[in-house]
Parts: sequence; structure tokens; C-alpha cells
Amino acid sequence: MTREEIMLLGMEELEERRAAIAVETDDADAETLETLNAELDAIEERANALHTEAEESRKAAEAVAAGAGEPIERKEERTMTNLEIRNSHEYIEAFAKYIKTGKDLECRALLTENVTNGQVPVPELVESRIRQAWERDEIFSRIAKTYVRGNLKVGFEKSATDAAVHTEGANAPAEEVLTLGIVTMVPANIKKWITVSDEVLALGAEDFLAYIYDELTYKIVQKAADVAVEKIKAAADSDDAPDVAKITGAVSTASLIDAMATLGDSAQNLVLIASGTTIAALQKAALQAQFAYDPFQGLTVIKKADMTGAIVGDLSGVQGNFPEGDSVTFKFDDLSLAEKDMVKIVGRLYAAIEVVAPKMFAVIAGE
Repeated sequence: MTREEIMLLGMEELEERRAAIAVETDDADAETLETLNAELDAIEERANALHTEAEESRKAAEAVAAGAGEPIERKEERTMTNLEIRNSHEYIEAFAKYIKTGKDLECRALLTENVTNGQVPVPELVESRIRQAWERDEIFSRIAKTYVRGNLKVGFEKSATDAAVHTEGANAPAEEVLTLGIVTMVPANIKKWITVSDEVLALGAEDFLAYIYDELTYKIVQKAADVAVEKIKAAADSDDAPDVAKITGAVSTASLIDAMATLGDSAQNLVLIASGTTIAALQKAALQAQFAYDPFQGLTVIKKADMTGAIVGDLSGVQGNFPEGDSVTFKFDDLSLAEKDMVKIVGRLYAAIEVVAPKMFAVIAGE
């Protein structure tokens, strides 16, 4: 360490370097010993200077306490809120470094609230991109979301007898027979990775964050929506999952009516999820009928590519639990492809997605 570097150190860092030198001298040759001794001289000089500064500050404080000097008008200082800090250029730069290195000390140092070992808040420009990714996906924007750590168990009603009217003097109604089921939500990682050039890493902080969040977050959210569709279809074939009806045969206006008839009263905001081909076939059938009717029966239509059959229901019957929040996290590998000047970036979302409410969906097989 040079003399100039030593002159910038604090007392704690000086003591750490002094202890390190004591170890290094054990195996040092004559030339190295000379260099280490020069460092020790500089360390001693810096330590003396720090002691002198501290003593002068102490004496000045005692003089002020004794009445020395003139009173000055104190101006009220305004502390930036965490939202303002997250929008600052300094925090955006620090967050970009955190994404690249995994080290969050600089982000935490800028925040006014204690977030030790907690989730590092994303800059607002990133948060808005995450929100856009959620909102752009018509399936995942509609599901219920929770943020409970660990596995989550959700109870649902498998069957129950109806309530009864009790007329005075008549026999008491029979006790309710209630059968409950439990959905256990076990989170897993939804991942997507890309390789980028060193030039991408050299982009300015805002451009870099925009690039990776737009590239990876949207794809991960899209996959999460695929998982939601798969869970609904799987529930239709399971006796342990919340009740999901299964309608055999092709997707048609008639099968849509049959599907809607199976839904419970809680299913309110109904959608139709189907492929573009299936949606087009329903529209063509309406044209060929040569009279005005809505082939979708008033359902909100959501196109899902490469989907077989269709799903009718209320997507609030699906729940997504995000133990680590709904922000995509990233890991960087700058070693495995170093010879090609490429860096691997892995994005992940830790989530559990399950159907949690009965009679909220019907699956049309489309066979």
C-alpha cells in the first residue's frame, strides 16, 4: 500500500493494515521488509495526525461549551424520503452495481430506513417496468397474490349441506355436513437466462436495468401465466384439488354455455382463455350463422398461443404466493464464457401458483 493510500485511511483500517503487516514480516525477504517498514512509518504518521485532529476537535468542543464563539442560526435540514432516494441517480447507479455484483452495501447505505437483511427496494423506474410486465399479461394480472414466506396452506370447501329455514315449533334442522380440503403452496424458481456482451454491461445504469428487466422479466411473467393455465387444467383431473369442471368435446358456443353453467356464484369476472385458432373458429361460426349473436357469451377473451381446448372462469380463483416479493432477481456469471467476452445473466422468480377456490373454472377439453 502506498503512502498516499495510507494517508486516506481511518484508525480502524490502519490497525487492520498494521496487523496484516505483522503477519507478512514472518516470511519477508530483505527488500520486502524494507517496503513493509516504510508502510509502518506511514501508518504511524497517519495515526499521529488522526490523534492530533481528534484532540483539536475535543478542545474546540470544550471551548464552545464554555461560551467561546458566536451563536449561529441553525437551518432546518430536510431529509430525503426513501421514494426520493430510490429515484435519485446515485441510487440507480448503486442498484445497477448490486444487480451485477450481488453486493448491496452501497444501496443500503443510501437508504434512510433500516433494511438490514431485508429486500433491497428497487428504483421506481424498475418498479414501473415490473408493474408493466404484470399488467401486460392478461392472465397473471388477474390472479390473487400473496407474499407469505415459506410454504402456504390454503383451505377450501369441498362440499357442504345447504342452510335451512327453521319454523318456530318445528324440528331443528340437521347439522351441517362440511368437507374441507387443503391446497399446499410450495414455491419453486421460475427461471430465464440470457448471455450478453461486455458492451451491454458497460451501458449506463438506467439503460442496463431497462434492458435486462425488459428482456427477462416479461418472459418469466409469461411462464408464470403458463403455470397458472397448467394448474387449472390439472385441477380438472384431480380429486384432491378444488372443484374444476371438465367439459368434453370441441370448443363451441354450446360448450361455452355448458362451461358457464358449472361455475359457482363466486365466479364473477369471467374470462375465456383459448388459442388464436380457437377464437377465430368461434368468430367464423357466428358469421356463418348469419344472425347477430356474441360467440363468446360476454366473456373477456384472452388469447394463449398453442393452447389446446379452452378455459372459462374467474382468475381470482388462482393464487400466486411470492415469498421473496414479485420482483425478478438476477445472478451473473462472468467466468464461464469469459473467453468470448460474454456474460450469462440468470433471472428468477420464487413463486407458488395454485388453484385455491372451487367452482371458479371449467375446462373444455377441445377433443
